Amino acid sequence: MLLDRWSGGDADAFDSLLPLVYDQMRTLARSLMRRERADHTLQPTALLNEAYMRLIQQQKVTWEDRAHFYAFTARVMRNILTDHARAHLADRRGGKEQMKIELTDDIAWIGSSDASILDLHRALERLEALDARKARVVELRYFLSFTTPEVAEGLGISLATAERDIQFARGWLYRELRGKTAVQET
Repeated sequence: MLLDRWSGGDADAFDSLLPLVYDQMRTLARSLMRRERADHTLQPTALLNEAYMRLIQQQKVTWEDRAHFYAFTARVMRNILTDHARAHLADRRGGKEQMKIELTDDIAWIGSSDASILDLHRALERLEALDARKARVVELRYFLSFTTPEVAEGLGISLATAERDIQFARGWLYRELRGKTAVQET
């Protein structure tokens, strides 16, 4: 109800919503930060605060449901971390500082450098342009650590469809990211 009111332009609805979703958003921020390098300058609270600032600026979002809100919040936080990685790379002029990214064992082959995180972000943007649902599946499964049944429920699709989407997205990301690495190494 609060998401609908906020979508309708009621700014007070977001203020009412925040206490209800704060703990889950903080858990999400902690989860994303655990995947970053140990000496990262952002802390989960800072990531959460930056996400809050970006969320309150949203004016034309129609929230489908709670899962959509959390997936969107995860994307906002991922974008903040990506922006931070870009700035870090610019500061270091292509330095070799490593960022830790442990999404799941399913995609453990993704590199852990700043450049790899940026490559992952770009690949997800390309996947979203091709198939937005499959991009949401990746966000829910690998960034929010949803189980496959939770992905299916959150997106309103069958379990079999969720499993196919996850398998497709994992293979697609592998080709996009590993193919790029193979070309760069030759």
